[in-house]
Amino acid sequence: MISRILPYPVLTVALLVMWMLLTAFSPGQFLLGGIIAVGASRVMAALQPDKPRLRNWHLIPKLVAILLWDILLSNIAVTRIILGGGRPGRRSGFVAIPLDLRDKTGLAILACIVTSTPGTAWIEYAPDTGVLLIHVLDLVEEDEWVDTIKNRYEKLLMEVYE
Repeated sequence: MISRILPYPVLTVALLVMWMLLTAFSPGQFLLGGIIAVGASRVMAALQPDKPRLRNWHLIPKLVAILLWDILLSNIAVTRIILGGGRPGRRSGFVAIPLDLRDKTGLAILACIVTSTPGTAWIEYAPDTGVLLIHVLDLVEEDEWVDTIKNRYEKLLMEVYE
């Protein structure tokens, strides 16, 4: 019964909490946020996405810790680039990374990881070849980026989802 009303209860609660954080707390805002959250949850159910299967959910905190550390380091690096001006030899570029990860949820999370880390952007993923194309603001060594994506993120995501 409750799953028909709230097919994605975690999503509903998360949206309501986000709504309340973004607006002034009042009973009216709580009610409006609740209506929007329930509606969004029902829309999500109408889309019928595949439910992600977590194989090793205990690795998620490790992945989050690595990501937060990398975001901090990337913010520092990008700040130095911006404040330090252009140095000779600095270049941006594209890196093609062959991925073994095929799980849609894992790929979506990898896309969020790449785009949330300052200095990098997810450009294209070719599902037929499994090649990911990213843009890097300060490209020093392509192999280092391939190694970072494959061994730091993809490996953990494969353990969690595949």
